[in-house]
Amino acid sequence: MDGGLSGRALVLVGCSGGPDSLALASAVAFEAPKLGLRAGAVTVDHALQPGSAEQAERVRATLRGLGLDPVVVMTADVVGRGVGPGYPGPEAAARQARYEAFDSAREQSGAAAILLGHTMDDQAETVLLGLARGSGARSIAGMAPAHGCYLRPLLGLRRDHTVAACAALGLRPWQDPQNADPAFTRTRVRAQIMPLMEELIGPGVTEALARTADQLRSDADALDGLASSAGERLLTGWQPVRQGGTRSIPVQELADLPAAIRTRLLKRAAIAAGAPAGSVTAAHIGELDALVTNWHGQRWLDLPGGVRCLRRYGRLQFTVQDSVGQGSIEQQQEAEV
Repeated sequence: MDGGLSGRALVLVGCSGGPDSLALASAVAFEAPKLGLRAGAVTVDHALQPGSAEQAERVRATLRGLGLDPVVVMTADVVGRGVGPGYPGPEAAARQARYEAFDSAREQSGAAAILLGHTMDDQAETVLLGLARGSGARSIAGMAPAHGCYLRPLLGLRRDHTVAACAALGLRPWQDPQNADPAFTRTRVRAQIMPLMEELIGPGVTEALARTADQLRSDADALDGLASSAGERLLTGWQPVRQGGTRSIPVQELADLPAAIRTRLLKRAAIAAGAPAGSVTAAHIGELDALVTNWHGQRWLDLPGGVRCLRRYGRLQFTVQDSVGQGSIEQQQEAEV
């Protein structure tokens, strides 16, 4: 569990009060002192259900009872993230808000790491969702055991192990009603699709999907590293484009890159120009790539965040528009050059 931590470093367990994170919290409370580490926890009130603040306080009391200190309660702003094109769905919005709350708790407490209770079942669900959405290798690679300050020590364990651990320890996990709400995609995957796959294909589907993530992650890391190196050369000094400003890349240098590197670099360029990271889809990247590899005079491409990309004089140009989708006659002529 030390993840390279040393001295009297403080680690926080991200705990919702559910069986996975509660089992992890109990284990960390027991093991951290043996490693010379201080152990605390953070629980996030998403403020999406009546009584959520009271539930967060109950979780805090349980965690304090395990001997964790400090135990921080953070409130996340999910509703304020908006809806519609360019905004995340409710599940993604809650996740973003939760990680922002985790980051704030870590900064406020001086913690060196945050431990999360994701299990092998969570990993399998993530891989399956990535496959269904066509989100590419990085999505199918699932969650990394360690990513920055975030550690996931339970990825090798099944969910029923954490449930059994809580029962053996006399802990009473909170069952979040949203985890059983079929309105959420992950809930349907967990409650319907995964059991059906186990029934039709046979046991071991969860383990196989988790292995797939492990195998793809090293490949995705290598490709991302090459794309990062190319980005350092072609996107040096890029900042989000201000209204009327322009950033550009030579088309030929993009065309010379292997497709797996080029498409990653195009995504980096779109985000660097100001497009919100979570809203740049595979379809957007495909159309950007067509401006490089299948150029036949097509018009510009409008991206989320008001970013527009057009091909002009052998370069891909990224600009920010006053009104997305409303191009002037001059811009239309430029797109045909």
